[in-house]
Amino acid sequence: MNAKRNITTLIASGLLALSSLLPMAAQAGDHGAPTKAFTYAMDDNRLEWMNCPAFFAKGCQLAILQGDPSKPNSDVIFKTPGNYDLPEHWHSSAERMILIAGELDLSYEGQPTINIKPGMYIYGPAKLPHSGRCVSAEPCQLFIAFEGPLDAHEGHGH
Repeated sequence: MNAKRNITTLIASGLLALSSLLPMAAQAGDHGAPTKAFTYAMDDNRLEWMNCPAFFAKGCQLAILQGDPSKPNSDVIFKTPGNYDLPEHWHSSAERMILIAGELDLSYEGQPTINIKPGMYIYGPAKLPHSGRCVSAEPCQLFIAFEGPLDAHEGHGH
């Protein structure tokens, strides 16, 4: 995959994807400064699932749990079908993750592949390219807390 390929299109599609997330964050309430505790179950009908950026294959979805994804400190659920490849990508923000369901092999640039099982915590540094595969037949569900604004950039260039 060529990381420098049509970066303008990637940025535009990323901004378009982010703009589609903003109404959901507003509908979920003012989670930029929550004043009340709240919960979600993965099958909660209040969750609005949306497609991942266009460079991910069909089937990848995410839902905003709290926060404004264009600002720091938003939380999302990321889910994929079983036996699904995650393309190489990177984020401007560090990620703090916990696998909820499925089994995930995650490869960060320059490091050995990590096999993640439900309940395991993963820290992903900002701008560190990574790829993965949901290796289980069952779907993978991953909680992700972004320290900065939510974004995803295809490839390994940054």
